[in-house]
Amino acid sequence: MSLVSLDGYIDTTPETDTGTTVRFDLIHSPDHLDPIDPDAPEQVYACTTDHPAATELVLHQARLGDLLRVTGTITEPDTPGTPPHLRVHTVDILDVVQLTTVSGTTLERYGNYVLVFDADRNEVPVFTTAGTWVGEATTPESIGHLIRAFENTNHP
Repeated sequence: MSLVSLDGYIDTTPETDTGTTVRFDLIHSPDHLDPIDPDAPEQVYACTTDHPAATELVLHQARLGDLLRVTGTITEPDTPGTPPHLRVHTVDILDVVQLTTVSGTTLERYGNYVLVFDADRNEVPVFTTAGTWVGEATTPESIGHLIRAFENTNHP
């Protein structure tokens, strides 16, 4: 098996049974829109690590939503429909989540974007994590279309 490096966001609170092995889910987003399959989904990886430095970082420094770069080996799942397993050797924190919840409003990170959900509205304002206005999705279902349109007109 060869080592791979992936950037992704922590999607579950890291858990440990023994303090030496940590489990967490990582969401890896495609780096760019695939012209053949623009709706390519994000990939979830079921991660584990027992490397002391990685365990320490994931348990005590990283938080939900933080962007990590993990290096490790991938094993395909035995059961269809379950995520691939990523045995993590090293972890680096690339960016930390700085989102807060405002009373009545929920902020959710979606890759490099922040979504603002309000129970009293159908519209969903969308910003980049750097604070750039993306637009307002008319419904939660149209968020992906809004982000794709933004990425198609704002090339990095």
